[in-house]
Amino acid sequence: MQRKNSILKISSHGTTSRSGMAMIMAIAVIVIVATILALSLSLTSKTSKKTTDLYLYEQAAILSHSAAEYAMLKISQANPCSIATLNYNYNNIYNINTSMFYISTAGSSCDSNATAIFRRRGVTAHPASDGTVILDISVATLPGITSEPVRHFRRSIQKL
Repeated sequence: MQRKNSILKISSHGTTSRSGMAMIMAIAVIVIVATILALSLSLTSKTSKKTTDLYLYEQAAILSHSAAEYAMLKISQANPCSIATLNYNYNNIYNINTSMFYISTAGSSCDSNATAIFRRRGVTAHPASDGTVILDISVATLPGITSEPVRHFRRSIQKL
């Protein structure tokens, strides 16, 4: 017995030909695979950027704590209330800027160095607040490190 419904059909020229459906399906599969690969590449690049930014932000937060301790060390080594700012660079990645504002009462040791004294206007400072410093610490990445700058700000009140 012979099969009459063969996949290969004989054309009028005596040669065999295939249907074009297989090529259309192959092109569709290639387009689907290319779309999935493009989406996965896009997701991978976004994930790596978020991971890098998160790492840099967490490192900036830790550096702000260290900058507060470093500022307190420098304040303790200098004349009372004489340091107003500390600016330095860390590993050519971060700029760290620290501003100090001193709270003092009249007649304190800060009177001789009045360049960075913060006094409450119209309010008499309580003697217990004498010898207090407000630290404003800003940590930011240098330009060119990331596509968007990473910044962290911390305000701290420390007793001298």
